[in-house]
Amino acid sequence: MARPRANAAPLGELRQRYLLDGASLPAGLIASLEADPRDGAQRLARALKRRQAGNRAEGQRLRHMLKFETELWEAGHVHIAGVDEAGMGPCAGPVCAGAAILPKGYKLKGLDDSKKILDEARREELAAAIKKDAVAWSVAWAQVDEIDTINIYQAGLLAMRRAVEGLSQRPDYVLVDARKIPGIAQPQRGIIKGDAQSLSIAAGAILAKTTRDQLMIELDAKHPGYGFASHKGYPTAEHLEAMTRLGVLDFHRRSFAPVRKALGLDPEQQELF
Repeated sequence: MARPRANAAPLGELRQRYLLDGASLPAGLIASLEADPRDGAQRLARALKRRQAGNRAEGQRLRHMLKFETELWEAGHVHIAGVDEAGMGPCAGPVCAGAAILPKGYKLKGLDDSKKILDEARREELAAAIKKDAVAWSVAWAQVDEIDTINIYQAGLLAMRRAVEGLSQRPDYVLVDARKIPGIAQPQRGIIKGDAQSLSIAAGAILAKTTRDQLMIELDAKHPGYGFASHKGYPTAEHLEAMTRLGVLDFHRRSFAPVRKALGLDPEQQELF
């Protein structure tokens, strides 16, 4: 079979289609470009080879992040839920948990530990893809009064239990980031650094983080001056100064030392975590 000629289409068109748009490469295109003496063809061939290598590395990473799910699928478990939370560290706002059941063998390019994905727009794109493709997904909350009553650790577990219970498809097995969830009937496994080890847990983490971040952006619009849209409730210098200057709000966690300090109370007296 004859190789496709690189000069059959302008190099700019080839670059747009195969490098920028990411279309599948025809067999022999890179070899044809490498045989083309033009500098532009040589540069495009090198760029496409780098993209191929990156795609192979990403494919290997995604396969590795399905190792726990693959073991469970092979053992006969069909619907495997990954669960994680977001919002344990902030001193304002509820804690949110996300749960997702991914289709068997599902790989979503770029899906990773949400803490490694610094681009908010990219996290939103991944969350939209998860919601579209998942067998089932759910987000759930533990509210500030619950955090202050039972402590943040227990509140995180409560939110995760609610997320599992909110799934439209009952899971056969549950994978959880770093702990186990009390009160659910399904067998489960806690995986240390699970959002970097399991695609299902990473999906739950993305759902939790994007949902909670959106809530904090909405709270920022209602309560300007605190900076919730930027720090998302974490006790940054900006946030601590705003609490002192503007006052403590209803959704500040009064069991957390920075909030108690802003209220003029003993920071350690009711610290629950």
